[in-house]
Amino acid sequence: MEYRVDDRELDAARFIAFVNQVWPGSYDEEKTRSALSKTLNITAWDGDVLAGCLRILTDGCFFGTITELLVLPEYQKKGIGSKLLQLAKENTPTTLYFGAQPGVEEFYEKNGCQKGFQSYTIRKKRQ
Repeated sequence: MEYRVDDRELDAARFIAFVNQVWPGSYDEEKTRSALSKTLNITAWDGDVLAGCLRILTDGCFFGTITELLVLPEYQKKGIGSKLLQLAKENTPTTLYFGAQPGVEEFYEKNGCQKGFQSYTIRKKRQ
């Protein structure tokens, strides 16, 4: 497995194809390209297969958040998510705050993440 920190070559179309295998949806390529340009992208590659990706959104000084940590289903339970999280810890300029999908809290806790405050959302209609 090859891991890339700050993967600036991550293509929006390839990322969308990857995400659709984990979170199927209708993703706009231009918006995805814009989003990828604003995050620190840490990727896991098995040859030419994007097997995992962790994205960090940060202001560089005070705040950072993991927007998502995704691993293809066939690559899960092989340490890829743990390695991506380790690389995030080593390469983030700030403390990271993030939420976890229900049922995966144990993964984060076993990887040394401390449970914090309850999170809240303010929903906005997508346009």
